[in-house]
Amino acid sequence: MLTQPRLFSRFSAKRLLSACLIGSALMAGNTLAATTINLSYNGAPDAEKNAVHVFAENLKTLVDEKTDGEIKLKLYPNSMLGEEQERMEQTMNTPMLNVASFAGVSPLVDEIFVSAIPFLFDDFTAARSFFDEGQYWQEVSGALKERAGIDMLAVVEEGGFLAFTNNERPISHPDDFEGLRFRAMDPSQVALYESFGASGTPIPWTETYMALRTGVANGQMNPPMYIILGSLYEVQDYLTLANIQYSDQFLVGNSEMIEGWDDELRGAFMEAVTEANHNAREHNEEQVETRIAYLEEQGMEVIRPSEEELTAFREIGQPAYLEWLKERDIEQRWIDLALEDAGMSGLLD
Repeated sequence: MLTQPRLFSRFSAKRLLSACLIGSALMAGNTLAATTINLSYNGAPDAEKNAVHVFAENLKTLVDEKTDGEIKLKLYPNSMLGEEQERMEQTMNTPMLNVASFAGVSPLVDEIFVSAIPFLFDDFTAARSFFDEGQYWQEVSGALKERAGIDMLAVVEEGGFLAFTNNERPISHPDDFEGLRFRAMDPSQVALYESFGASGTPIPWTETYMALRTGVANGQMNPPMYIILGSLYEVQDYLTLANIQYSDQFLVGNSEMIEGWDDELRGAFMEAVTEANHNAREHNEEQVETRIAYLEEQGMEVIRPSEEELTAFREIGQPAYLEWLKERDIEQRWIDLALEDAGMSGLLD
């Protein structure tokens, strides 16, 4: 395994020990009949509210079946092994799996932000093809492995496309953002809010509800599933279905662990990953409208911008986001690759 620079702040020895103990036998070789591997992720262990948990549960079952019990997964939901960057450091240094968001992956591969260009995808089919087949994503995966010793294993949907919520006024046009304060997941969201005239403050998911309740932020951006998962409908009045970005997280695993398996075991594991992701995607897409209806039942006003209004979001959001990517010194070739894979190579013309 490559020696890694110290990319994240030091996390508690107790959490690192917890991450190491269960999987420690794996690094010693492939001699045990069964190996238990930690799988960490965000959100509650609730299949009705958390699409990532649906994926994790399905993966646990399929890995057990397809490896004949040689690999068993132990699930750690609710960020039990630490916040995003802590869990990525654990994945770099111990034999484990993790479902990370942009906040976890981007400190290692900043180029991942290119995949969040606003309105890059028209629908689920286009987004899935981009990540499953595109050259850009293959290169992102290669960079993560080379820089951090972490394999990119799957792109996991977390509940549909991103929607805006707020507790101040209905938002149907970028002008409606003026003066509002939004919780941001990462710097890319800050840039997007600022382009619309709002301000953005990075706030961890675990603190988002209280930030909205106390007025630290007026609004936030997430798919309907996460709005339900976090009970954000209790502190947010308006839901805007701008569908501005595809909502995804990333299944990653320690490279040395995976390379230590023989070809048959590795193949069985990856077959389980592919099938679990397919099942989770089908489940997620079926639930999107049901979740929107649920939020409406809870008292949220649902705003569906017109095509003209969506065009205004796109015409402001895309150029501002592309400029932000350049300010981060992300090489133009990454942007060109992504736009070509998405069938939008004329965007910069």
